Amino acid sequence: MRALLVVNPAATTTSARTREVLTHALASDLKLEVAETKYRGHARDLAREATEGGETELVVALGGDGTVNEVVNGLLTNGPDPDSHPRLAVVPGGSTNVFARALGLPNDVVEATGALLDALRDRSERTVSLGLASGTPGSKDEGAPPRWFTFCAGFGFDAGVVGRVEQQRERGKRSTHALYVRQFVRQYLGEQNRRRGSVTLERPVGTSGATEVVEDLVMSIICNTAPWTYLGNRPIYPSPRASFDAGLDLFALGRLSAPAVARYGTQLLTSTPHRGPRGKHAVSLHDLTEFTLHSQAPLPFQMDGDHLGPRTSVTFTGVRRALRVIV
Repeated sequence: MRALLVVNPAATTTSARTREVLTHALASDLKLEVAETKYRGHARDLAREATEGGETELVVALGGDGTVNEVVNGLLTNGPDPDSHPRLAVVPGGSTNVFARALGLPNDVVEATGALLDALRDRSERTVSLGLASGTPGSKDEGAPPRWFTFCAGFGFDAGVVGRVEQQRERGKRSTHALYVRQFVRQYLGEQNRRRGSVTLERPVGTSGATEVVEDLVMSIICNTAPWTYLGNRPIYPSPRASFDAGLDLFALGRLSAPAVARYGTQLLTSTPHRGPRGKHAVSLHDLTEFTLHSQAPLPFQMDGDHLGPRTSVTFTGVRRALRVIV
């Protein structure tokens, strides 16, 4: 099988020696080309070139969730076509690796490589759904280019936390779970809309053209799978029913007062695959095909842990059977 290995040399949990060993292991079973990323968006460009070239059958992403996201967007530059596009494989090298772990891969890079080689020999693969975020027609952001995400997106509070983490990483701080917790606290203390949010949800209901509207949301998390993320080794499930075999799930909160944070924070920390957070300020929707989130004032926006800057409106689409993954 002709394959391209896209390597992020800055991946958090891999060293040059580890990457060299993994490359040799993969090359024993694949006709392998190796490319290291050199700038933000390079993994997307490499995957797009591999797809358009027509000879590559498999693209392996060695890195964290950001690298995987770029590779996926390169593979799907011209839209989903799982029957003709190269397959995707993932070797986790980041600090959290949500997408790889949601697929059932080991979080250890060496063990994950062994699992990948076993899957290739057994010809084991699955087709997964993905989320697509686009600029909303008629809004200030209608010109924003569509972008795919593999496991989550966020509009509002949680995206602000991601943005703060990225700022700290640019200053040389390591991406750790403690760093996320500290930035959560800082984002909360600076949040002006804790008691009444500015996000509005609109989604079509039924076949009559009716629209459901939910206003005054302060935090909105869109999940394409479960869990949403990990705190250390603890999985967090705001939307336990989210699945790679369904559309998108939405979990939103209409209040972030101190009592609300204590209640929903505790529920998130104790969430399970069978029970997520609940309450009068919580909105939980399952298996959505399309919906829009918008705000009068620009709010932070993130996908797969990558902060994309402020937006006023985003339209989300759940696309089933979008990509084949070796697993």
